[in-house]
Amino acid sequence: MVRSVEGRGRGNVFVVTESHGNKIAFVDLANTSNPVISETIVGRAPWALTSHEDTARIYVSTAEGLAVVDMHTRERLALVPYQDQPSGVEYGEYRPGGTGVVVTPDGTSVYVAVTREGKNSSVERFDVATGVMTDSFEIGLRPFDVQISPSGHEVYTIDHDSFTLHTISIPEHQVTRTEIAPFGTEGGLMSHFKPHYAAVADDGTLYFPYQGKGLAVYSPNTRQYRTEPMEADSHQHGTCLTADGRLLVVGVGAIGGATLGPSLTIRTLDTGQEVIVPLKKGHENPVEWLDAPDGRPKAVLTGGSTSRGPWDGIAILDLDSHDVVEVEVPDKPQMGTFIQVG
Repeated sequence: MVRSVEGRGRGNVFVVTESHGNKIAFVDLANTSNPVISETIVGRAPWALTSHEDTARIYVSTAEGLAVVDMHTRERLALVPYQDQPSGVEYGEYRPGGTGVVVTPDGTSVYVAVTREGKNSSVERFDVATGVMTDSFEIGLRPFDVQISPSGHEVYTIDHDSFTLHTISIPEHQVTRTEIAPFGTEGGLMSHFKPHYAAVADDGTLYFPYQGKGLAVYSPNTRQYRTEPMEADSHQHGTCLTADGRLLVVGVGAIGGATLGPSLTIRTLDTGQEVIVPLKKGHENPVEWLDAPDGRPKAVLTGGSTSRGPWDGIAILDLDSHDVVEVEVPDKPQMGTFIQVG
């Protein structure tokens, strides 16, 4: 079985960053009329988050620092400044500050990407025991996403503007650069054929969608990738793997050579067969929902698109019927995960 190594989708509460505000929202997706249970101030322009169930911690990358939140009390315990702290706070995809973030399986370290003004980005290591940033590693340009291997021995950065993947070994912290450019690098910063997000399977394989035209399938063992055709023809952002071996990819619309509108691609990895579900709005990230009350397979799509038409809400899409229900969540919800509460 192929599935996401982060195991997202299992839980009864969806936690999501309010990217144009300063909070995370705790959301009951079963209550579509009044879904937001509570909100916690974490820091301005929160981008991504990750959770560690055993230690009951949520870690949130913001423009002001790494926020540490108690999963049960929903209290912010700390806002830790970066070693390379931005000079000011901005919002949107070009803002400096923290972006992708992961926690190691043992809960001792958090790795957060930091977009820096006028130079390459970095990944900083947060030591949970001491509560400080202890290391900084230079990577590529504007990393949208950070992932971690199933073993917890490698961290991967998806560097949008440099067409690169950087691998950081744990605990040695050796950094390896790999170019992931199945359509070439022509156009440089103006190109749209660049990686945004990746999904990692439990065998370690990484999947990078490009413009609804190609899927880069990367092996960390060989540091090589192959490219498989895709059909959505939509500028693609977030992606995730489902427990039953499907890849979900959101497309935000006709941007940078893509000609079709917003969509969700549902791809069966074994066969390469795709179902393209048209959507009325752009979205940033899909997350599988395994514990929906009706027992049906669903995807949660966050409305805080960094590329086109961000909106204040989340779409719940039935993966079989393709029916969509929208719920209101404020300040452009961008990245989320499920947790078990109660």
